[in-house]
Parts: sequence; C-alpha cells; structure tokens
Amino acid sequence: MSHPSVGHVHLKVADLERAIAFYQDILGFTLTQKFGTSAAFLGAGGYHHHIGLNTWESAGGSPAPAGHTGLYHAAFLYPNRRSLARVVRKVIDAGVELDGAADHGVSEAVYLRDPDGNGVELYRDRQPDLWPRDSDGVLAMVNVPLDVPALLQEAH
Repeated sequence: MSHPSVGHVHLKVADLERAIAFYQDILGFTLTQKFGTSAAFLGAGGYHHHIGLNTWESAGGSPAPAGHTGLYHAAFLYPNRRSLARVVRKVIDAGVELDGAADHGVSEAVYLRDPDGNGVELYRDRQPDLWPRDSDGVLAMVNVPLDVPALLQEAH
C-alpha cells in the first residue's frame, strides 16, 4: 500500500496581491494560475500548485486571534543550506521579522509570519545519515537555537 504525501496548503488571505507578492517575490514560488481577483495558485519545480490563496471568505480580514485553533505553520522545504540562506536573506531584506530559528538535528528551520499572520517555516533537511539517533538507533530530534548569522553567510 502506498502512503500519502502533502500536496499543498490553501490559505485564506485578506489581500490577494499582497499574498502573491510575498510567496512569489520573497519565498520564490511561481504563480501558476490566477482566478480574477479572488484566488491564485503558486508552485515550485513545475508543479501545478503547492500554495493556494483566496479571499473568498477573508477579503480585508484580520489574522486569527491568538489562543484559537488553526494552522500553526506551513513548512516549505528548500533543497540545501545555501538556498535556505538566500531565502532567509530575502525575508530579512523585505523587512519581515523572524519569529525564531532552530536546529532540529534533522533540519535547520527559520520561522516567520506571512502578511496575513499565518505561520511559515522555511527549512532544509540534513542527509538522513547525519540525523541524530539514540544508542538504539531511534531518531532523536533536538530543538536548539540556529545560528542565523552563520546561515546568512552562506547566502552568497
């Protein structure tokens, strides 16, 4: 039996053009289709869409209040440390504030919010043979601070 994989995330946004600019111009996704002024789809690597954006129920809306259920974050995997460094540099240069950054042993991750307050994780995976494991060989992920300045040095 085959197993599922994550295909896309679809977000309610307040301003479609602002959201497109963030996901396309800063994070590097490609606009693949747009439905007037109410919805857009963006993908990477030629895929039809990894991100759906719409204003059907949220045009002009505000972010969900703290303490409520909903999406914690959408995570976007970059192919290597250099590409992660480059997108984090673009995020910072665009004036987007980082919520945090962590080394999980299996990956390096940077956390932020999109223009609608949705949580976003930008990360890169380490090779599986470098993943931390306990003495029994069981995965032992960690959560330690990531040295963002050192990461950004690789953006060149």
